[in-house]
Amino acid sequence: MNAIQSRLDIMKPSYMEEASAKRRENILSELQKKAAQAIVNVFETGRPRGDYGKVTYHPKDPGQLTYGRSHTTLASGNLYLLVRDYCAAPDAVFGPNLYIYMDRLANRDRSLNFDERLKALLGEAGQDPVMRDSQDRFFDRVYWEPSLISANNIHITSALGISVIYDSRVHGSWQRLRDLTTDHMGNPSQVGEKAWIQAYVRRRRDWLAQHSNALLRKTVYRMESFQSLMDQGQWNLELPFMVRGVRIDASMLLDAPVRVSAQEPEAARVLRLHTPALCGDDVLRLQEALCRAGHTVAVDGVFGPETARAVQAFQKASGRLKVDGIVGPATRAALGFDD
Repeated sequence: MNAIQSRLDIMKPSYMEEASAKRRENILSELQKKAAQAIVNVFETGRPRGDYGKVTYHPKDPGQLTYGRSHTTLASGNLYLLVRDYCAAPDAVFGPNLYIYMDRLANRDRSLNFDERLKALLGEAGQDPVMRDSQDRFFDRVYWEPSLISANNIHITSALGISVIYDSRVHGSWQRLRDLTTDHMGNPSQVGEKAWIQAYVRRRRDWLAQHSNALLRKTVYRMESFQSLMDQGQWNLELPFMVRGVRIDASMLLDAPVRVSAQEPEAARVLRLHTPALCGDDVLRLQEALCRAGHTVAVDGVFGPETARAVQAFQKASGRLKVDGIVGPATRAALGFDD
């Protein structure tokens, strides 16, 4: 097995036309989507529909302060993106109170881990229907849509397989474990989707079980739950089914486990205009991806105004991304430089 070639097969540049075509390959029913997300909600909050006001901090969690229906973190920069979206909504009850934290959230200020006023505001905002709508849209854009792109890139089409990828994108370190699995046994097109997903789940479980972070070792239940569903043949997530003793059924979807991020210290930054300017290999790869997508930008590893304008042009051309010049998980996945 040529491990390098196997990885190249699933890491080709993803242009918008290709991404749109690929997304059409994953046609899940609305109930299947909700069921796939409900599994991860149970892992994160113990509730199939999630807990919009859940605020958690543990000093050994690399994600730091975590919040919301499906667990978004301060350290990743995604908490800033969520709060920004909420504050921009015209009827956000707690928008003015949360807005004063925007700069500190954008800078991933670690002192916010201990800001009880912020935690209380986030908890109360979770009861605001505007925040709930903001979270639903946010988690779809930042986690679900990139998960569909990742699934399509390696030809995963089952509801359970997509749920596994979604869980890994929410929990963290999807790319690392995907590459380890592919290097070991080949990609799903070569070995079959079910065999690949089973191998991925086993490898991720072993990785979690042996992790240096004791909290992450306690999250092996995530992979054990997926293994149980595979043992039951639940590849289509036919309702009802059980996850960690919680029944997931249609009526529930239509009408505290350990919460700790598996993000590595080198997890992708949210890239944006900043003073001083953000620099590094991630900016360089962003600029290369923008050039591949047909946008003119200097490839110098410095996120300046020209790069921000190119990002906005790409986002506008996509027709589905927020045009803000900020490169979070959704824009990163659409450009194809995190897969």
